Amino acid sequence: MAIPSMTHNDALIVVDVQNDFCTDGALPIEGGETVVPVLNQWIKKAEAETVPVYASRDWHPRKHISFQAQNGPWPSHCIQDTRGAAFHPDLTLPLSTIVVTKGTRFDHDQNSVFDETGLAYHLKQESITRLFIGGLALDVCVLASAMDALANGFEVILLKNGTRAVTGEGAAEALNRMEKAGVRIIEDDPESTDIPFCTKAPEWAEHARPNEDADDTCDDGRAG
Repeated sequence: MAIPSMTHNDALIVVDVQNDFCTDGALPIEGGETVVPVLNQWIKKAEAETVPVYASRDWHPRKHISFQAQNGPWPSHCIQDTRGAAFHPDLTLPLSTIVVTKGTRFDHDQNSVFDETGLAYHLKQESITRLFIGGLALDVCVLASAMDALANGFEVILLKNGTRAVTGEGAAEALNRMEKAGVRIIEDDPESTDIPFCTKAPEWAEHARPNEDADDTCDDGRAG
């Protein structure tokens, strides 16, 4: 499937790519860190096309309701101001990144980036209509965020190679739910489909390829 071009009505949302969800973290997701180079490609693409980047983070207080010590489902993770809560060090977030903080409430968890964060309101104020989403974990926070995005009227594109799930079963179920709900799922990465393209001269002429020697022209079959 072709990589869609980004426009001024798009935004890239990177969900919870934090140390605790990667190898040696408090709640490691198998292959969690492998999303980093993929998402870095998308971040680079977004910057090149002047598309805003948003990065969400779990930012739990100690004794958060989602922790097993408080009878929740998860081990303690992403505790505020700890290394585990920091974004993965290899994630190349631009200085312009808008950070969305969630999971701060004591009375319930906030898996979705839209859950009581005001993000939907903000995106609509910015005239954003389509979201590219990747991150961790596919079957928890990415799923919740994608479904909430649809419910809030946004078009959603899931970056499948830029996400990993807690379990294989959870991944299959999440992908099925999202696809049925209307999420567009793409697997290609920006750099994997980059090919030289002609930008100069009329269509009947030989075309110079960008980033190549100006004398090295191509003949696309239309040259006269």
